[in-house]
Amino acid sequence: MSNIPETGRTQRVQIRLIVIQVLVFSLLLTLGGRLWYLQIRNGDEYTAEAAGNGVQQVVQPAVRGSILDARGVPLADNETRLVVSASRTELLKMKDDGVGVLTRLADVLDMKVQDVRDKVRLCDSKTPQPCWNGSPYQPIPVTDEATTQQALQIRERAEDFPGITAEPTAVRRYAAPGKARTAQVLGYLSPVTDDEIQKAQDGPSPYLRSDQVGRSGIERTYDKELRGKAGVTRYEVDNLGRVMGEAENDPAVAGSTLVTSLDARVQAVAEYELAAAMKQVRNETDKITGRKYEADSGAVVVMESKTGRIVSMASQPDYDPNDWVGGISGKQYAKLTSKKSNYPLLNRGIQGQAPAGSIFKVVSASAAVRGGHAFNDRYECSSSYSLGNQTFANFESQGHGPITLGDALKYSCNTVFYRLGHEEWVKDGGIKPKKDAKNWFYRTARDFGLGSETGIDLPNEVKGRIPDRQWKQDFWEANKDAWCKEGKKGGTYVQQIAYESCLEGNQLKAYDSINYSIGQGDVLVTPIQMATAYAAISNGGTLHEPTVGKAVISPDGKTVQEIKPKVSGKLPVNAQTIKDLDKGLRSVVEPGGTAAWRFGGWPQDKIPMRAKTGTAQVYGKQTTGWFATYTDDYTIVMTISQGGTGSGSAGPAVRKIYDALYGLDSAGNQDKKRALLPEPQKALPKVQPDGSIPAPKVKPYDPTPVTPQEQPGGQEPQLPLPPGGQPGLTGSPASTGRQP
Repeated sequence: MSNIPETGRTQRVQIRLIVIQVLVFSLLLTLGGRLWYLQIRNGDEYTAEAAGNGVQQVVQPAVRGSILDARGVPLADNETRLVVSASRTELLKMKDDGVGVLTRLADVLDMKVQDVRDKVRLCDSKTPQPCWNGSPYQPIPVTDEATTQQALQIRERAEDFPGITAEPTAVRRYAAPGKARTAQVLGYLSPVTDDEIQKAQDGPSPYLRSDQVGRSGIERTYDKELRGKAGVTRYEVDNLGRVMGEAENDPAVAGSTLVTSLDARVQAVAEYELAAAMKQVRNETDKITGRKYEADSGAVVVMESKTGRIVSMASQPDYDPNDWVGGISGKQYAKLTSKKSNYPLLNRGIQGQAPAGSIFKVVSASAAVRGGHAFNDRYECSSSYSLGNQTFANFESQGHGPITLGDALKYSCNTVFYRLGHEEWVKDGGIKPKKDAKNWFYRTARDFGLGSETGIDLPNEVKGRIPDRQWKQDFWEANKDAWCKEGKKGGTYVQQIAYESCLEGNQLKAYDSINYSIGQGDVLVTPIQMATAYAAISNGGTLHEPTVGKAVISPDGKTVQEIKPKVSGKLPVNAQTIKDLDKGLRSVVEPGGTAAWRFGGWPQDKIPMRAKTGTAQVYGKQTTGWFATYTDDYTIVMTISQGGTGSGSAGPAVRKIYDALYGLDSAGNQDKKRALLPEPQKALPKVQPDGSIPAPKVKPYDPTPVTPQEQPGGQEPQLPLPPGGQPGLTGSPASTGRQP
């Protein structure tokens, strides 16, 4: 038992508690002082240092997927080039905004100083090309054609070129196998813009600032699949930019490969023959005006008849899509967008609009049958058709007497369709339409897919135009004020036309339907629309959405997503009428038909050919030639603007494309070893275990001349354009039809 008094023990505990309190207070005082020192006295300094620490990301662009033809031949892929880029951010830190650096860079690259400066300026509404429409914070490519020596100079003299880099980079390449550019179908790329980054921020496929995106063609349609996913590595760095550690790493994922239904060999033939036909036509003279044909543009579509898949699509004038790689120059951009060059960026296969001319008669024949006229009844093919004081002439005022609708296609007899179109207009009520008006001629055109998009997997397709009563009303409402202001009764020809349009421009007149019946007047169609319609006749009545894409293959080759043909509708006539149309179109290439002179020696018993020629009058221009054809396998439609007649301008070229497809010589003898596609390809190219796709070689097209067997007169007869601008129409100019 302790002898320490209770009072002493209490005092000792109290002392211990005081000591502990002093220690705790001292610690708190020390901690508070340190906090005051860090946050108050040196707070600004440490705040600045902390702000210097952060996360920086390094972007590794994904390799864009290749675009292949149906056999695996690359149409667009990538190649490694030395790319010289400039950091606009670094240049603007310099006193002279980097002018000195860019001047030295221009000297090394053997470029003009202004060209280099233009490359790195930012695009806006007032800045012409070239300029940079991507992010101002990413390196801006100055050239992708630097030599090894130039790159070494830039790297060895780094102190002279701050903000300039020279690195090997994967760059888009448009291979042009067999000299087939395929420009308008492939399209081109350009850097993503800040607006696009903002819009896609919350979407399923956001953009990075390093991305290149498709701007037209299938590069645009399948951009998401082709682009892949860029790799991003995030680093923790201090205020001096020193890496403190790796925060996160997302590896790049290459884009998928797109296999198309195109055949590079056929594309080469189509491009060559279209360009050659236009060149040849420019050497010929319009017999009516005495002027050389201008043949300023054209297009050709080669389609699988049973599927709607596009084997080839060529448009003239064209361009080299490689011009866009690495940024397009001001000179090149001006050329591609100028009126003088006739806008080569347009894909006239889907964007070229013109009256259809006589290739429209398959629609009119079908409409007549729907209206109760038997296909094989007899209809008068007179030399002309009269309406009041107006006379609508036949080709060269020729008449064939009573003929069937099949013969009307064979001889391309206008007056048969004039009568039928006029009769249906009267039956519908004429100027004052009945409530139950059938409007068979206009409804049938729309049921054939005209006046609307076909749905092809290419951007910016145009609809064309079917000028029915509703279109007349809409067009009048849009232009009425201008017509009424300009019009004057008894004034000049133009004033008189405007006066009449002001009063009654919303009325569908008799001459409107008469001209419309032969694909003239205000009707507008595109080559892809007519190819789709004729392919439907070939396959028994099925309308397809045309497609260029055939399959998307993952980067490792393990996943294949096939793009199946899509049915968009059926022709609005029965199977017998389709057979009748087919028979009539077959007679067009047989003796007496308007296309017979272009298919002399054709093996009709082995490869049945059907065709329709067309010569469309275009107000203020020379005639546009159309040539629509099909076999059981392929449909080919070609048009040449300001090229004269269809058979005279496009006929030889279409024949040569078929000769190449089937391996035929000028006498019609077939050698299947020479045939490019004796029948449509069904299988996809084989993918190797490593994901690669072996590509067969494509030889440049070697055109074999085919001697045409001409009929007397040398060309399909051409219909004169009378005063007033409407085909086959003579009489009082004030009462003629008009084209906007």
